[in-house]
Amino acid sequence: MPRKIVSLPGDGIGKTVLPEAVRVLNAAGFEAEYIHGDIGWEFWCKEGNALPQRTIDLLAEHKIGLFGAITSKPKDAAAKELDPSLRDKGYVYFSPIVGLRQHFNLDICIRPCQSFKGNPLNFIRRSNNGFDEPLVNAVVFRQNTEGLYAGVEWTNPPKVVRNALETHPKMKAFKHVPSEDMAISTRIMSRSACRRIIRAAFEYAKKFGYKNVTVCEKPNVLRETSGMMLSEAKTIAKEYPGIELWDTNIDAQMMWLTKNPEIYGVIVAENMFGDIISDAFAGLIGGLGFACSANIGEEIAVFEPTHGSAPKYQELNPSIVNPIAMILSACMMLDHLGENEKSQRIRNAIAKVVEEGKVKTYDMLKLKGGADVFEKGACTTQQMTDEIIKNIA
Repeated sequence: MPRKIVSLPGDGIGKTVLPEAVRVLNAAGFEAEYIHGDIGWEFWCKEGNALPQRTIDLLAEHKIGLFGAITSKPKDAAAKELDPSLRDKGYVYFSPIVGLRQHFNLDICIRPCQSFKGNPLNFIRRSNNGFDEPLVNAVVFRQNTEGLYAGVEWTNPPKVVRNALETHPKMKAFKHVPSEDMAISTRIMSRSACRRIIRAAFEYAKKFGYKNVTVCEKPNVLRETSGMMLSEAKTIAKEYPGIELWDTNIDAQMMWLTKNPEIYGVIVAENMFGDIISDAFAGLIGGLGFACSANIGEEIAVFEPTHGSAPKYQELNPSIVNPIAMILSACMMLDHLGENEKSQRIRNAIAKVVEEGKVKTYDMLKLKGGADVFEKGACTTQQMTDEIIKNIA
């Protein structure tokens, strides 16, 4: 029986790249039934909910989701786009992918950042002999459900919240700020979630032969939250004597990325810091067109590229966007399902296409996106997929 995969194209170019990934999966011999799930901006506008309960039910039943991209807008802009019949009725926009992560506790986010030989977008640095191109092979483990993205925040905090916060001596600096002029976001981290993401990072390093795990936080300032993550890492690291534990501050790490990215193996961080560091590493391997990810819980997993919905490119016909991040996300799904042979054949095909360089999307040619990119040698989204399929051995 073919597996059942919940297909979540979402918004913008998610609707373009997800079908391309399915084409590649079919070409590699992966048999599945794809069941559409409603998610994204359309459903916020007409239903007041970007993540309808029917979609949650589909994922609860089938366990695996393949996700494209969603559009997110700030609170006020989102409210203006609601159907008039829904306005001023208490609906509040919340990112559906964040909602999925929290509802199903998809707390482990894995974001590989690995360069392909011959990619013209790979990081190059000056050396004594001219230039060199270090091989980047880092994997970011991002705690996916807590931290600053947990959504525990207020504008004009209720009196009970304000009173509780004012028990902390640091709140004296805000004593004279009226509550209506105050916005508060909390950074909440639990010891159990820290332990789970750190252990997952060490297990991954052990399985795939990485020699170091780096905790990328800011414990010198965020003493309690980052301090907890680092403290738990030091305890767990004792169980893995062959793997070094490093720790870096998120700000310093941004600088070191462009000095020696090749020395890093597995990196673990809180939600926001993990988001930052994974996008930064993605910039060294070709950008978000090559950045894939997995959101994994105890029972359910959702796989997605880390790029956004790029609505400005949605209406271009033919499409110009790079499908590789989506296809690599599908490879991560195959690995999760134990279909490692098929995923490796697809990755080998991508590597061959990139190294040969005969077919390149507009981003690989360092062009500004627009309908004129084809005149300058760029391929369409579908042509890139065709070339990858042609090279699946």
